[in-house]
Amino acid sequence: MLRPSLLILTLCLILTACSQGGKDGKSSDKNASAALERTLQVTNEDYVVIQNSALASGPVITGSIQPERKADLRAEVSAIVMQVLKENGEVVRRGDLLVRLDDTSFRDQLASADQGARAAQQTLDQAERQLERLKTLRASGMTSMQALEDAEIRRNNAQSELVAAKARAVAARQQLQRTEIRAPFDGIVSERKVSNGDTAQVGKEIMKVIDPASLRFQGLISTDMVTAVKAGQAVSFRINGYDQQFVGKVRRVDPAANATTRQVEVLVDFIGKDQPRVSGLYAEGRIEAATTQVLTIINSALARDGDKTYVWAIQAGVLRKQVIALGERDVRRGDFAILSGLKAGDKVLRQPLSTFKDGLKVEMASSAGVNPTTANATPAAMPAAASASASATVAGK
Repeated sequence: MLRPSLLILTLCLILTACSQGGKDGKSSDKNASAALERTLQVTNEDYVVIQNSALASGPVITGSIQPERKADLRAEVSAIVMQVLKENGEVVRRGDLLVRLDDTSFRDQLASADQGARAAQQTLDQAERQLERLKTLRASGMTSMQALEDAEIRRNNAQSELVAAKARAVAARQQLQRTEIRAPFDGIVSERKVSNGDTAQVGKEIMKVIDPASLRFQGLISTDMVTAVKAGQAVSFRINGYDQQFVGKVRRVDPAANATTRQVEVLVDFIGKDQPRVSGLYAEGRIEAATTQVLTIINSALARDGDKTYVWAIQAGVLRKQVIALGERDVRRGDFAILSGLKAGDKVLRQPLSTFKDGLKVEMASSAGVNPTTANATPAAMPAAASASASATVAGK
């Protein structure tokens, strides 16, 4: 058994520890209360005022970027590919030689046709001289009418033969020209289909040329929204591979739906100088078929917790965590429509921090009184003397 003096000492130590524990608890409560008493200074640049804005709405459009001017160059004669002068991506001018085919046999055909045309011309000249002589003799009665008629027939046949010979020469010259495949317009080679030594059959695809300045958005919309789309309406869309928003205008709506997908094609022209330089890219956007006035909020002011969306609103000098319901997103600015949770004139922080706590006091400060560096770094800036301790206290709660 412990002696009475040691027992009393032990009880005193226990009581002292309990007393200190109670003091520590009170101190923690005081620190928590002090944390709530701290204030958050914000400037006009740190918050946005909820107000009505024009929200564009309309059907979704999906499709690809395609050139309006494009040419699938194909072989018009059967021959061996002798030379390919342009590669994929190379710029070409109208009339530039792209591919040369073997023209040996076609040159021989042209030479033969030209020779036949010269022979036909000589035959015609001889027939006309003979006819003129017989006309002179007939006038003096030294030849018969039958001989004159026979001479006219020979002259007419020679004329017909000359016309046919010239036609054969023109056809042979065209065949020879078709051994040289040239660019039909200024553009870029998008796809080369042959190499040296290949056999080019009639109709075989040789090369594709596109005009990158004629790109347009060929999209599809659902048939139930076709009545809302008209020529001239604005279109906002994004293109895979480009981190920017493009703007266009509806040129036309096809009068017939696709037989397989039952969708309607819409042709959209680009507006402005911002245009892609690559065709075939996937694009998706929205046609601005209608505009309504609704409450909107910027995307940076939103915070999400699971399936809930909330903002940090300034209400009566206190920061409040306000759950809101969002509607459709504006295709031009990226703002969201507000269905519930906020009203016109409410103030919400532009870029909230994760350390904010519900009930934190807010003090409005002028922009001139805040360090610009601090204001830019943290949209909701705390006073220099209390920012570090206040952040640590709010985060530790």
